[in-house]
Amino acid sequence: MTGGNVLNGKIEQYLHSLIPDRTGLIKEMEDFALEHNVPIMEPEGIEVLLQILRLHQPKAILEVGSAIGYSAIRMAETLPEAKIVTLERNEARIEQATANINKAGLANRITLIEGDALEAGPKVDEHGPFDIIFVDAAKGQYKRFFELFEPFLAETGVIITDNVLFKGLVAENIEEMEMTRRKRALIKKIRDFNIWLHDHPHFDTVILPIGDGVAISKHRGDKK
Repeated sequence: MTGGNVLNGKIEQYLHSLIPDRTGLIKEMEDFALEHNVPIMEPEGIEVLLQILRLHQPKAILEVGSAIGYSAIRMAETLPEAKIVTLERNEARIEQATANINKAGLANRITLIEGDALEAGPKVDEHGPFDIIFVDAAKGQYKRFFELFEPFLAETGVIITDNVLFKGLVAENIEEMEMTRRKRALIKKIRDFNIWLHDHPHFDTVILPIGDGVAISKHRGDKK
C-alpha cells in the first residue's frame, strides 16, 4: 500500500477533488509544510476533524502537537467562540506556530504551551476541562498522551487521535516487510494502542479510514 491515505487511489483522488481550494495563510502553511516536510493533517483528515467540531460545538479544545499551528488555526477559524490550548516542544516549530497564529489574528483564542507534552499536565490543568482533545504528536506515545490528558476531558467529551492507521501498515504483515526495527516497533505500538482504545471501559471508539486514519473516542459520561 502506498501513499498517506488508506483508501484506494481513485477514491482518494475523488474525495480530494471535492475539498474547496485553500487560500491565504492556510495555503501558505500547507505549502510550507510540504516543502519542509512538516507533518500536518492531510486535507481529508482535517475536513473530518472540522466537521466533528461543527457537530460537537466545543468551547474548549486541547491539541497535543502544534507543529506550525495549522490545525489550531483551522479549528479556531471553524469555531469562532472556541478557546484552543496547543502543546509543542520543538523550538523552531514553536516560533513558526507563534508567527502563524499572530498572522491569523488568533493569539487571543489560541494559547501555545511550550515544552514536552508529557510534562505539561499542570499547565494544561489551568485551562481545562476540555470538550475536545486532539492528539497529533509522537505516535509511539499515544497511550501515554491519552492517559495523561483524559482526566482534563469534560464529561461526554471526545478525544480524536490522528495517524492511527500509519499509512495502512497496521494492517500489513510487517514481519515479512523490509523496514527498520524502530519502524516495526512503532507499528506494533500503534496496533496495541488501537486495541487498547477499543477495549477502553469508559470510551466508545471508531476508526475512520480517512487521511492517515482518525480515531474518534467518545466518553460514555461515567466520569467520577
